Amino acid sequence: MRFTIQREALLKPLQAVASVVERRQALPILGNLLLSVTEHELSVTATDLEVELVYRIPLMWAEPGRTTVPARKVLDICRALSEGSELSMVLEKDRLLLRAGKSRYTLATLPADEFPNVEEIQGGMRLTLPQSVLKGIVAKTHFAMAVADVRYFLIGLLLEVERGWLRTCATDGHRLAFAEVESEVQPTTPLQVIVPRKGVAELLRLLQDSPVPVEVVLGTNHIQVILPDATFTSKLIDGRFPDYRRVIPNAVTKVATADREELRRALNRAAIISNEKFRGIRFQVSENKIVILAANPEQDEAEEEIAAEYQGDALEIGFNVGYLLDALGAIEADRVTIGFVNADSSALLQGVGNESCRYVVMPMRL
Repeated sequence: MRFTIQREALLKPLQAVASVVERRQALPILGNLLLSVTEHELSVTATDLEVELVYRIPLMWAEPGRTTVPARKVLDICRALSEGSELSMVLEKDRLLLRAGKSRYTLATLPADEFPNVEEIQGGMRLTLPQSVLKGIVAKTHFAMAVADVRYFLIGLLLEVERGWLRTCATDGHRLAFAEVESEVQPTTPLQVIVPRKGVAELLRLLQDSPVPVEVVLGTNHIQVILPDATFTSKLIDGRFPDYRRVIPNAVTKVATADREELRRALNRAAIISNEKFRGIRFQVSENKIVILAANPEQDEAEEEIAAEYQGDALEIGFNVGYLLDALGAIEADRVTIGFVNADSSALLQGVGNESCRYVVMPMRL
């Protein structure tokens, strides 16, 4: 195996795939990257047995071969080289020789045959859509995934394909985020898969705000996203996601409308005084205004008032301020509606004129 490549052409793929590699591995080979070289292409692969990422880089000419090298070391070397450097790699028995200008490195390798392969995707469905669309609905919902929960299916993102629609949903039991976009796919039956938390994070890093299409393959046990220069594969969580339709309030009777940015800034200021552990704040909603109150065990207090369109009985309700700020950060509209049923029910946040994204936040007792 022998090839020459510009530092900049290799650095970005190395940074992308190295993020998949865990710092502590059960198997030494999982700390390595698989380098596969054909006459005109280098592919770099990383896996942790749950997620696999393959980057393909064109080469002018190469001597074919395969090996694996320590991910962190080869990335750190490439990152430390001068801009514009030309890097050559030659495999000699069980050593990889790297040369760049007057720099020389020799890295130990492990056999490529020992590198694990992700199982071949069985069955499933294929759909094609712009990168920006897929990234958008994932970014608008991923923050509501559980971090740690005995209900393991909540530590992931629901991806649902239905006739004419593609949806994502995440919940940690205290809040829920939902987004949908129209799709040309026409499955005979709706399909739901749950992508694990790490897979979602890697997917967000990989996707760009670009109209370039990606192909999504939804198999029985895996999801695969195929881009022009990379292929992402992740195992799916085997579980049944809660029925999100039962969680989203459909009968809100009290609706307050406010400027999204003004509300976000007021909440950020009140959050400074809120209890650091529980982050609770109180909403007092009355005619044409929302008053935000915060306090903490040190007896500090905060009060913020913003203008709002609201007609109806006065309402007081508590929330985790972080959940509200996450939802407001995902909403793109200039104005936001907050729908209430009563002081004991969840609130529904939406952008004015955009019902494709909905955010549900459960109340807190303060």
